[in-house]
Amino acid sequence: MQISRTSALAAAAALAVLPALASVASAATDAPGQSKDGHYQFAVIGDVPYGDAQVAAFPKWVDQINATPNLSFTIHVGDIKNGSSKCTNEYFGMIRAQFDRFTMPLVYTPGDNEWTDCHRTNNGTYDPLERLAAIRSTFFTRPGHTLGADITVASQQSAGFPENVSFRRQGIDIATLHVVGSNNGLLPWPELGHPTPTPEQVAEETARMDNAVAQVRSTFADARQRHDRAVALFLQADMFDPTYAVSWADDSAFQPLVRELVAQSTAFDGEVYLFNGDSHVYNSDKPLAAGSKWLDFYDVQGSADNLTRVTVDGSSNNKDFLEVTVNRPGADHVLSWERIPYTS
Repeated sequence: MQISRTSALAAAAALAVLPALASVASAATDAPGQSKDGHYQFAVIGDVPYGDAQVAAFPKWVDQINATPNLSFTIHVGDIKNGSSKCTNEYFGMIRAQFDRFTMPLVYTPGDNEWTDCHRTNNGTYDPLERLAAIRSTFFTRPGHTLGADITVASQQSAGFPENVSFRRQGIDIATLHVVGSNNGLLPWPELGHPTPTPEQVAEETARMDNAVAQVRSTFADARQRHDRAVALFLQADMFDPTYAVSWADDSAFQPLVRELVAQSTAFDGEVYLFNGDSHVYNSDKPLAAGSKWLDFYDVQGSADNLTRVTVDGSSNNKDFLEVTVNRPGADHVLSWERIPYTS
Protein backbone atom coordinates (compact mmCIF):
# COMPACT_ATOMS: atom_id res chain seq x y z
CA MET A 1 0.00 0.00 0.00
CA GLN A 2 1.54 3.29 -1.03
CA ILE A 3 1.84 5.86 1.76
CA SER A 4 0.04 8.41 -0.45
CA ARG A 5 -3.05 6.25 -0.80
CA THR A 6 -6.07 6.71 1.45
CA SER A 7 -7.75 3.39 0.83
CA ALA A 8 -7.84 0.96 3.72
CA LEU A 9 -8.99 -2.55 4.60
CA ALA A 10 -9.48 -6.10 3.48
CA ALA A 11 -9.69 -8.55 0.70
CA ALA A 12 -11.22 -11.93 0.39
CA ALA A 13 -10.06 -15.43 0.69
CA ALA A 14 -11.56 -18.69 -0.16
CA LEU A 15 -11.08 -22.18 -1.41
CA ALA A 16 -12.71 -25.25 -2.66
CA VAL A 17 -12.93 -28.97 -2.12
CA LEU A 18 -11.84 -29.59 -5.62
CA PRO A 19 -9.73 -31.74 -7.80
CA ALA A 20 -6.23 -31.68 -6.36
CA LEU A 21 -3.57 -29.94 -8.37
CA ALA A 22 -0.82 -32.40 -9.06
CA SER A 23 2.86 -31.78 -8.56
CA VAL A 24 4.41 -29.38 -10.99
CA ALA A 25 7.72 -27.62 -11.44
CA SER A 26 9.25 -25.42 -14.09
CA ALA A 27 9.72 -28.37 -16.39
CA ALA A 28 6.75 -30.37 -15.15
CA THR A 29 4.14 -31.90 -17.40
CA ASP A 30 0.40 -31.41 -17.02
CA ALA A 31 -1.20 -32.77 -13.90
CA PRO A 32 -2.42 -36.36 -14.22
CA GLY A 33 -6.09 -37.03 -13.69
CA GLN A 34 -7.13 -33.66 -15.11
CA SER A 35 -9.12 -33.27 -18.28
CA LYS A 36 -7.00 -32.46 -21.31
CA ASP A 37 -9.33 -29.83 -22.75
CA GLY A 38 -7.62 -27.05 -20.83
CA HIS A 39 -10.68 -26.03 -18.81
CA TYR A 40 -10.34 -25.37 -15.07
CA GLN A 41 -10.74 -22.61 -12.47
CA PHE A 42 -8.65 -20.99 -9.76
CA ALA A 43 -9.16 -18.18 -7.23
CA VAL A 44 -7.20 -14.96 -6.72
CA ILE A 45 -7.39 -12.88 -3.51
CA GLY A 46 -5.32 -10.06 -2.06
CA ASP A 47 -5.12 -7.23 0.48
CA VAL A 48 -6.95 -9.42 2.96
CA PRO A 49 -7.68 -9.56 5.82
CA TYR A 50 -7.60 -5.84 6.66
CA GLY A 51 -8.54 -4.98 10.25
CA ASP A 52 -10.39 -6.75 13.03
CA ALA A 53 -13.70 -7.22 11.21
CA GLN A 54 -12.06 -8.91 8.25
CA VAL A 55 -9.79 -10.98 10.48
CA ALA A 56 -12.95 -12.29 12.14
CA ALA A 57 -14.62 -12.95 8.77
CA PHE A 58 -11.58 -14.49 7.10
CA PRO A 59 -12.17 -18.09 8.27
CA LYS A 60 -15.64 -18.04 6.70
CA TRP A 61 -14.21 -16.63 3.49
CA VAL A 62 -11.70 -19.47 3.45
CA ASP A 63 -14.57 -21.89 3.99
CA GLN A 64 -16.46 -20.39 1.04
CA ILE A 65 -13.50 -20.71 -1.28
CA ASN A 66 -12.96 -24.26 -0.09
CA ALA A 67 -16.59 -25.04 -0.87
CA THR A 68 -16.51 -23.51 -4.36
CA PRO A 69 -16.68 -26.35 -6.90
CA ASN A 70 -13.86 -27.07 -9.31
CA LEU A 71 -11.23 -24.65 -7.99
CA SER A 72 -7.77 -26.10 -8.58
CA PHE A 73 -5.76 -23.64 -6.47
CA THR A 74 -5.81 -20.18 -4.88
CA ILE A 75 -3.25 -17.39 -5.18
CA HIS A 76 -2.96 -14.61 -2.57
CA VAL A 77 -1.27 -11.56 -4.10
CA GLY A 78 -0.05 -10.08 -0.82
CA ASP A 79 -0.93 -7.72 2.03
CA ILE A 80 -2.17 -10.05 4.77
CA LYS A 81 -2.83 -7.05 7.04
CA ASN A 82 -3.68 -3.39 6.71
CA GLY A 83 -1.07 -0.65 6.78
CA SER A 84 -1.80 0.62 10.28
CA SER A 85 -1.66 -2.52 12.44
CA LYS A 86 1.15 -4.30 14.26
CA CYS A 87 3.50 -6.63 12.35
CA THR A 88 3.71 -9.21 15.12
CA ASN A 89 4.83 -12.82 14.97
CA GLU A 90 1.53 -13.75 16.58
CA TYR A 91 -0.42 -12.15 13.74
CA PHE A 92 1.71 -13.86 11.11
CA GLY A 93 1.16 -17.20 12.85
CA MET A 94 -2.60 -16.67 12.90
CA ILE A 95 -2.67 -15.98 9.16
CA ARG A 96 -0.48 -19.01 8.48
CA ALA A 97 -2.98 -21.15 10.42
CA GLN A 98 -5.78 -19.88 8.17
CA PHE A 99 -3.70 -20.49 5.04
CA ASP A 100 -3.16 -24.07 6.23
CA ARG A 101 -6.95 -24.54 6.23
CA PHE A 102 -7.14 -24.27 2.45
CA THR A 103 -8.13 -27.64 1.03
CA MET A 104 -6.49 -26.79 -2.29
CA PRO A 105 -2.95 -25.56 -2.95
CA LEU A 106 -2.43 -21.96 -1.81
CA VAL A 107 0.33 -19.83 -3.32
CA TYR A 108 1.18 -16.63 -1.44
CA THR A 109 3.40 -13.76 -2.57
CA PRO A 110 4.15 -11.12 0.09
CA GLY A 111 2.96 -7.53 0.09
CA ASP A 112 4.46 -4.37 1.55
CA ASN A 113 2.14 -4.15 4.56
CA GLU A 114 3.61 -7.25 6.18
CA TRP A 115 7.23 -6.15 6.04
CA THR A 116 8.37 -3.03 4.12
CA ASP A 117 5.90 -0.74 5.92
CA CYS A 118 6.49 -2.18 9.40
CA HIS A 119 8.83 0.73 10.24
CA ARG A 120 5.72 2.84 10.88
CA THR A 121 4.98 3.67 14.51
CA ASN A 122 1.49 2.16 14.36
CA ASN A 123 3.01 -1.01 12.88
CA GLY A 124 5.39 -1.43 15.81
CA THR A 125 8.50 0.40 14.51
CA TYR A 126 10.11 -2.81 13.30
CA ASP A 127 13.17 -3.17 11.10
CA PRO A 128 11.54 -4.15 7.77
CA LEU A 129 14.38 -6.48 6.82
CA GLU A 130 13.92 -8.37 10.08
CA ARG A 131 10.20 -8.63 9.36
CA LEU A 132 10.96 -9.95 5.86
CA ALA A 133 13.01 -12.72 7.47
CA ALA A 134 10.05 -13.42 9.78
CA ILE A 135 7.67 -13.64 6.82
CA ARG A 136 9.94 -16.15 5.10
CA SER A 137 10.39 -18.24 8.23
CA THR A 138 6.63 -18.28 8.84
CA PHE A 139 5.18 -18.86 5.38
CA PHE A 140 7.98 -20.52 3.41
CA THR A 141 9.09 -23.24 5.78
CA ARG A 142 9.05 -25.83 2.98
CA PRO A 143 10.52 -24.20 -0.13
CA GLY A 144 9.19 -25.71 -3.33
CA HIS A 145 5.87 -26.65 -1.71
CA THR A 146 2.56 -24.81 -1.53
CA LEU A 147 0.58 -23.92 1.54
CA GLY A 148 -2.82 -25.55 1.96
CA ALA A 149 -2.88 -28.78 -0.03
CA ASP A 150 0.73 -29.67 -0.77
CA ILE A 151 2.03 -29.71 -4.33
CA THR A 152 5.56 -29.26 -5.61
CA VAL A 153 6.44 -26.02 -7.38
CA ALA A 154 9.66 -24.61 -8.78
CA SER A 155 11.21 -22.14 -6.34
CA GLN A 156 14.01 -19.55 -6.27
CA GLN A 157 15.09 -20.87 -2.87
CA SER A 158 18.67 -21.39 -4.06
CA ALA A 159 18.89 -17.63 -4.74
CA GLY A 160 17.33 -16.80 -1.36
CA PHE A 161 13.82 -16.09 -2.66
CA PRO A 162 11.63 -19.09 -1.75
CA GLU A 163 8.53 -16.94 -2.23
CA ASN A 164 9.11 -16.72 -6.00
CA VAL A 165 7.54 -19.90 -7.37
CA SER A 166 6.35 -21.18 -10.73
CA PHE A 167 4.33 -24.06 -12.10
CA ARG A 168 2.41 -25.09 -15.20
CA ARG A 169 -1.17 -26.19 -15.71
CA GLN A 170 -2.37 -27.41 -19.11
CA GLY A 171 -0.51 -24.93 -21.27
CA ILE A 172 -0.55 -22.01 -18.80
CA ASP A 173 2.74 -20.96 -17.21
CA ILE A 174 2.15 -19.42 -13.78
CA ALA A 175 4.66 -17.52 -11.63
CA THR A 176 4.73 -15.26 -8.58
CA LEU A 177 6.99 -12.23 -8.29
CA HIS A 178 7.91 -10.69 -4.94
CA VAL A 179 7.38 -7.09 -6.03
CA VAL A 180 5.58 -4.79 -3.60
CA GLY A 181 4.15 -1.31 -3.19
CA SER A 182 5.91 1.54 -1.39
CA ASN A 183 8.14 1.76 -4.50
CA ASN A 184 9.10 -1.89 -4.12
CA GLY A 185 10.22 -1.20 -0.56
CA LEU A 186 12.47 1.77 -1.37
CA LEU A 187 10.45 4.44 0.43
CA PRO A 188 12.45 5.71 3.46
CA TRP A 189 12.07 4.52 7.05
CA PRO A 190 12.01 7.85 8.97
CA GLU A 191 10.72 6.28 12.18
CA LEU A 192 14.00 4.36 12.36
CA GLY A 193 16.05 7.49 11.77
CA HIS A 194 16.54 7.00 8.02
CA PRO A 195 15.26 9.92 5.90
CA THR A 196 16.63 8.25 2.76
CA PRO A 197 16.89 4.57 1.77
CA THR A 198 19.67 2.75 3.60
CA PRO A 199 22.41 0.84 1.75
CA GLU A 200 20.97 -2.42 3.10
CA GLN A 201 17.51 -1.42 1.90
CA VAL A 202 18.79 -0.63 -1.58
CA ALA A 203 20.79 -3.86 -1.78
CA GLU A 204 17.77 -5.91 -0.74
CA GLU A 205 15.51 -4.26 -3.30
CA THR A 206 18.07 -4.63 -6.07
CA ALA A 207 18.52 -8.34 -5.43
CA ARG A 208 14.78 -8.94 -5.15
CA MET A 209 14.04 -7.07 -8.38
CA ASP A 210 16.85 -8.87 -10.20
CA ASN A 211 15.35 -12.20 -9.20
CA ALA A 212 11.84 -11.09 -10.17
CA VAL A 213 13.15 -10.17 -13.62
CA ALA A 214 14.94 -13.54 -13.82
CA GLN A 215 11.66 -15.25 -12.90
CA VAL A 216 9.90 -13.45 -15.74
CA ARG A 217 12.59 -14.44 -18.24
CA SER A 218 12.59 -18.11 -17.24
CA THR A 219 8.79 -18.33 -17.23
CA PHE A 220 8.52 -16.92 -20.74
CA ALA A 221 11.41 -19.08 -21.95
CA ASP A 222 9.61 -22.19 -20.73
CA ALA A 223 6.35 -21.02 -22.31
CA ARG A 224 8.00 -20.40 -25.68
CA GLN A 225 9.84 -23.71 -25.62
CA ARG A 226 6.58 -25.60 -25.00
CA HIS A 227 4.48 -23.40 -27.30
CA ASP A 228 2.12 -22.71 -24.41
CA ARG A 229 -1.03 -20.62 -24.67
CA ALA A 230 -0.47 -18.07 -21.94
CA VAL A 231 1.74 -16.74 -19.17
CA ALA A 232 0.10 -15.57 -15.92
CA LEU A 233 2.15 -13.54 -13.43
CA PHE A 234 1.10 -12.59 -9.90
CA LEU A 235 2.50 -9.83 -7.66
CA GLN A 236 1.33 -7.37 -5.04
CA ALA A 237 2.39 -4.01 -6.48
CA ASP A 238 0.10 -2.04 -8.75
CA MET A 239 2.70 -0.60 -11.10
CA PHE A 240 -0.02 1.17 -13.12
CA ASP A 241 -2.23 2.51 -10.35
CA PRO A 242 -5.19 4.49 -11.76
CA THR A 243 -6.47 5.58 -8.33
CA TYR A 244 -4.13 8.53 -7.76
CA ALA A 245 -1.57 10.75 -9.51
CA VAL A 246 1.51 8.54 -9.45
CA SER A 247 4.91 10.24 -9.23
CA TRP A 248 8.33 8.90 -10.22
CA ALA A 249 9.25 8.74 -6.52
CA ASP A 250 6.33 6.36 -5.99
CA ASP A 251 7.09 3.89 -8.78
CA SER A 252 10.62 4.36 -10.13
CA ALA A 253 11.81 0.99 -8.80
CA PHE A 254 9.42 -0.88 -11.08
CA GLN A 255 11.09 0.27 -14.30
CA PRO A 256 13.30 -2.85 -14.82
CA LEU A 257 10.32 -5.17 -14.44
CA VAL A 258 8.06 -3.14 -16.73
CA ARG A 259 10.74 -3.08 -19.42
CA GLU A 260 11.21 -6.85 -19.11
CA LEU A 261 7.46 -7.45 -19.33
CA VAL A 262 7.32 -5.52 -22.60
CA ALA A 263 10.36 -7.32 -24.05
CA GLN A 264 9.16 -10.80 -23.09
CA SER A 265 5.51 -10.24 -24.03
CA THR A 266 6.53 -8.94 -27.45
CA ALA A 267 8.55 -12.10 -28.09
CA PHE A 268 5.69 -14.40 -26.99
CA ASP A 269 2.93 -15.48 -29.38
CA GLY A 270 0.39 -16.21 -26.63
CA GLU A 271 -1.54 -14.10 -24.16
CA VAL A 272 -0.01 -12.55 -21.04
CA TYR A 273 -1.87 -11.84 -17.79
CA LEU A 274 -0.64 -9.80 -14.83
CA PHE A 275 -2.64 -10.06 -11.59
CA ASN A 276 -2.00 -7.62 -8.74
CA GLY A 277 -3.49 -6.15 -5.60
CA ASP A 278 -2.23 -3.02 -3.81
CA SER A 279 -4.66 -0.40 -5.17
CA HIS A 280 -7.71 -2.25 -3.79
CA VAL A 281 -10.18 -1.48 -6.59
CA TYR A 282 -11.06 -4.09 -9.22
CA ASN A 283 -9.71 -3.13 -12.62
CA SER A 284 -8.89 -4.78 -15.93
CA ASP A 285 -6.89 -2.96 -18.58
CA LYS A 286 -3.94 -3.08 -20.97
CA PRO A 287 -1.41 -0.74 -19.36
CA LEU A 288 1.42 -1.53 -21.78
CA ALA A 289 -0.51 -1.44 -25.05
CA ALA A 290 0.54 0.98 -27.77
CA GLY A 291 -0.34 4.56 -26.82
CA SER A 292 -0.49 3.91 -23.06
CA LYS A 293 0.82 6.71 -20.83
CA TRP A 294 2.75 4.11 -18.83
CA LEU A 295 5.14 3.46 -21.72
CA ASP A 296 6.32 7.06 -21.48
CA PHE A 297 6.24 7.05 -17.68
CA TYR A 298 8.63 4.08 -17.52
CA ASP A 299 10.58 5.14 -20.64
CA VAL A 300 9.83 1.86 -22.40
CA GLN A 301 10.62 1.15 -26.03
CA GLY A 302 7.89 -0.84 -27.80
CA SER A 303 4.61 -2.05 -26.33
CA ALA A 304 2.82 -5.19 -25.17
CA ASP A 305 -0.66 -5.32 -26.67
CA ASN A 306 -1.03 -8.97 -25.59
CA LEU A 307 -0.68 -8.16 -21.86
CA THR A 308 -3.84 -7.79 -19.76
CA ARG A 309 -3.60 -6.58 -16.18
CA VAL A 310 -6.21 -7.48 -13.52
CA THR A 311 -6.42 -5.84 -10.09
CA VAL A 312 -8.39 -7.72 -7.43
CA ASP A 313 -10.67 -6.03 -4.93
CA GLY A 314 -9.09 -5.42 -1.53
CA SER A 315 -9.20 -3.37 1.65
CA SER A 316 -12.73 -1.99 2.21
CA ASN A 317 -13.67 -3.30 -1.26
CA ASN A 318 -12.91 -6.82 -0.12
CA LYS A 319 -16.38 -8.16 -0.66
CA ASP A 320 -15.50 -10.83 -3.22
CA PHE A 321 -12.84 -13.12 -4.59
CA LEU A 322 -11.85 -13.47 -8.23
CA GLU A 323 -12.70 -16.80 -9.87
CA VAL A 324 -10.56 -17.24 -12.97
CA THR A 325 -11.46 -19.73 -15.69
CA VAL A 326 -8.88 -21.20 -18.02
CA ASN A 327 -10.94 -21.59 -21.17
CA ARG A 328 -10.77 -24.44 -23.63
CA PRO A 329 -8.57 -24.02 -26.69
CA GLY A 330 -10.43 -22.10 -29.38
CA ALA A 331 -12.08 -19.63 -26.98
CA ASP A 332 -11.71 -15.92 -27.69
CA HIS A 333 -9.30 -15.58 -24.75
CA VAL A 334 -7.31 -18.02 -22.67
CA LEU A 335 -8.56 -16.63 -19.35
CA SER A 336 -11.84 -15.14 -18.21
CA TRP A 337 -12.91 -14.19 -14.69
CA GLU A 338 -15.79 -13.32 -12.41
CA ARG A 339 -15.98 -11.59 -9.03
CA ILE A 340 -17.71 -13.94 -6.60
CA PRO A 341 -19.33 -12.12 -3.63
CA TYR A 342 -18.64 -13.37 -0.14
CA THR A 343 -21.80 -14.64 1.49
CA SER A 344 -20.76 -13.97 5.08
